Formats: sequence, structure tokens, C-alpha cells
Amino acid sequence: GGNGRGNRNDQLNYPRNIVVNKQNHSLIISDRKNRRVIQWFHQSKTDQKILISDIDCWGISMDKNGLIYIVNCEKNEIKQWKEGEKDGKIIAGGNKDGNKLNQLNGPTSIFVDKNDSLFISDYHNHRVMKWIKDATEGEIVAGGNRKGNSLKQLACPEGVIVDDSGRIYVVDCANHRVMRWCEEGTKGEVIVGGNGPGKDSNQLHFPTDLSFDNEGNLYVVDSDNHRIQKYEIDSD
Repeated sequence: GGNGRGNRNDQLNYPRNIVVNKQNHSLIISDRKNRRVIQWFHQSKTDQKILISDIDCWGISMDKNGLIYIVNCEKNEIKQWKEGEKDGKIIAGGNKDGNKLNQLNGPTSIFVDKNDSLFISDYHNHRVMKWIKDATEGEIVAGGNRKGNSLKQLACPEGVIVDDSGRIYVVDCANHRVMRWCEEGTKGEVIVGGNGPGKDSNQLHFPTDLSFDNEGNLYVVDSDNHRIQKYEIDSD
């Protein structure tokens, strides 16, 4: 990037998400408005490669074996790709938009855990779905009680992460907060924000993504405040 908006291999157009391939030290980027997934190598400004074309790619993730998972928001499906493949295979959704357990409606983000289970932010269904490997349908693990701001509800969820204890952290975008859910729980808890939209230190404004560092600090993409917020949170 850094060469202006465009569709050359050294340009991007509204990139949405990124993962690091630790095996070959490359970046794999969902280049959303170019409708492609592109691979960039750290040490080269010219050696970029288009991995997947003609796809409405939002979220992207990679498992421990180097398989790539793509959120195709337009087709309400998650695809798994091996590098070098022309076509990936659908492993979640792909049954048109809807709110049944085998359907998604506007998925945005994805997390792959150590057991290769998928955790999917199902944006327009206001829920997070867990899809275990080779399953034909998912299960609701957060939200799913219509759009709202109670502790049992989500409103337009985006970024999602699962920690080593199986706790689910989800960016509750339209509620301007980050929530934590236990997988078997019926409600979550607010760990960041939840004080209405704003720019004070205890507020967020349409957050979109989150990440943890090795020390357990939480980083939140506070989109409409044009900032990244760092938090120390209670992990108990």
C-alpha cells in the first residue's frame, strides 16, 4: 500500500482485514473494494500475489496449518482455501441469508480456535455463531435475541476473539462496547465502553475490531473516534 487507492498489485482499495502468515512472513490482506485477497511479502515492494479474485471479502483468518478462511459477506458464507487452490470450499453458511442455524446474514469477522472451530460475527442476526469442524450448522454462543442493548443482546457485532479459556470477546459495534461471553452463558458482561457513543476515555464510537497482546492488554479499533484504545482488563 501507500501508493494511493487503486487496483494495481502495489495498491489497495479499502482494505478490510489482515493476517500474518508466519510460515513465509507475508501479509494476507482482504482488499475489499478490489474484490480480492492479496499476499504481500515484507521484504519486497514488488512481489505481491493475488490469491483470490472476485470476492466480497470482509473478515479473514488463518489456522495453525496455514489454511485461509474468508468471510464472503455478499454470499453469506465462510470459505476455506489452501494456498494455490482456485476455488475454496464452503464450510459455514452458503444457504442464502437467514437466521436459521445453517444460515448467516451479513457475516463480517471470523476467529479460528485451536480446535479449528469457527467463531463468526453474524452482523444482521446480531449474534456470534460457533461452527465446529465439518458441522452442517452452527450454534449461537453470544446474542441471538434480536438487536438490543441488554446483556443478552448484541447490536451489529464485528470483531471477535476467543481466549485460551474459551471466553468469547466480541465488538458490539452499534452498542459502542466490547462484551465478554462464556460459551455456555445466557448473557455477557460489558468489559469496555457501554457508556453511549463518545470520545471520553470510557467511551467508544462504533468500534470495529479488537486484539490482545502477549501481556493480555486489549486493543480496540475505535473507528468513528479515529483512534486505537488500549485497556488493561480483568481476566478473572
